[in-house]
Amino acid sequence: MNLSRRLSYRRGEEDTVADRSAGDGRKAGAVTGAESTAEIGRRVLKLRTERGFTQRMLAEPAYTAAYVSTLEAGKVRPSEAALRHLAERLGVSYEELTTGRSPHDATRLRAALTDARRALATGAAEDAAGLFEEVRDEAERLGFAEERASALLGLGDCALETGDLTVARDHFEAVERLLSGDPLPRRVPAIRGRAVAHLLAGELRYSCYLLESAIDELNASGLHDPYALLLLYTAAIAPYMDMGAHARAVRAAELALALAPSVDDPGLIARMHRGVARTLIAEGRTAEADASLAKAQELYEQLRIHTDLAHCHWMRGYVHAQDGNLERAERELRTARDMLASKRAALFTVQVEVELADVLRRRGRTAEAEALLLPLLAHSPAAGTAPAPGGTDTTDASGGTNTTPAPSGTNTADASGGTNTTAAPSGTHTTPAPGGTNTAAYEAGLTADRGAVHAGGAHRLLGLIADERGDAEAAEEHYCAALSLLERTGAAGDLADLCRLLGDLLRREGRLEAAMDAYRTGLGHRAAPGTTTLGPAPAEPPM
Repeated sequence: MNLSRRLSYRRGEEDTVADRSAGDGRKAGAVTGAESTAEIGRRVLKLRTERGFTQRMLAEPAYTAAYVSTLEAGKVRPSEAALRHLAERLGVSYEELTTGRSPHDATRLRAALTDARRALATGAAEDAAGLFEEVRDEAERLGFAEERASALLGLGDCALETGDLTVARDHFEAVERLLSGDPLPRRVPAIRGRAVAHLLAGELRYSCYLLESAIDELNASGLHDPYALLLLYTAAIAPYMDMGAHARAVRAAELALALAPSVDDPGLIARMHRGVARTLIAEGRTAEADASLAKAQELYEQLRIHTDLAHCHWMRGYVHAQDGNLERAERELRTARDMLASKRAALFTVQVEVELADVLRRRGRTAEAEALLLPLLAHSPAAGTAPAPGGTDTTDASGGTNTTPAPSGTNTADASGGTNTTAAPSGTHTTPAPGGTNTAAYEAGLTADRGAVHAGGAHRLLGLIADERGDAEAAEEHYCAALSLLERTGAAGDLADLCRLLGDLLRREGRLEAAMDAYRTGLGHRAAPGTTTLGPAPAEPPM
């Protein structure tokens, strides 16, 4: 769906571009103030001269040459009737005369936005970004605020896909500034984008704060826009799940399902099904989760949205891993990795490879798993990094029970916003990337600001592999590196399981006091996940 439609206040609303660009609620075509009067005077003079009209030819039969002369000098404020007469004589629309913007320009820009969106859906984000930049610059030159905002949203989405999270936030913030005078529903896509960027960076709490604040403001002001609310509730599922706030995630999924019939955007409906699947996985309802993902996958295939389709394969791989069908899980995860690598979606690619490594380890192919994991941390100056799309798959990696939520494939987060200075365990920089994998992904790697949850998962898996071969020192280093990362993100389920693994290791080494400390830390994270870091749940819309 065209992005400019997403920016509209109500989904069925057909405001003109001029109407939507007037921040104070007045029609942009109305002449208000000396500056507008002077601008219109200059525009009339320019158009009249280009057409070779005299002032008398332009004025007659309704007005005088003296009136046109005064108007062109900016000394009189023309009425709407006078402007419509002059526009007809000059052969332009009323809107073009009053705003200087041609409806043909708006149509051309919207067509270019559609092309850019199609390029992002089916090709590399870097290529699509070039198209969005052209639209942004042209829209700024022509004064089309809505099309400029749509282009900036597209640039933000491109940056999310390439993993340039700071750039993504800058673009989304620019949209919010540009639309600051508009109703909140029109700013929601930018707020959602900024929340996703913070999620991918590991800032889980701040991501939740942005989404819940917008939900509260919408409901408090009576602006119960179904599209805006569905966008926000769907986006909130991933950070809720990563923080262990499962009850809130389930409620957000329920509200999203209730809102879905009022929304006609198939891409958003598919994204909702992916989010709902996460809550079903956490409840052990894997068959229902797979059915929800199948619906999303069908929609993405119809829409040819390749990145989101890859995320469906990613999550279905996790579902099969949960069910113990490791062969099918590996197949789905390899499909997701190859699709994301072909689109040069570096951050998402390395996140999938962490989960693929977990499946390989569980299949007894530890050498392959280790070869896949080590390069992911090779370019990280520190052990810390930021959370990935929806959480790391650590289930059954230790042979025990783990309630860590499945990845959503939609969002990822940086829960702390801080920088982790813990050094990566020795040896993590010497193994070359395995053949056939995405080199760009390894150049990006997992860092303290990009993919922290999955970086923690990578260290956890490396710790398990080291522990299994009897290298307790290396295992402890990896567990501690993972703990440092995950504590910053607030990923409660991952933290509790990691503390159990570290405690078991220390106990076997005879370090009972240190083991008790690790267990106590884990119990603290497991006791009431999410309740100590999130405020009251946001208000709910009338359903």
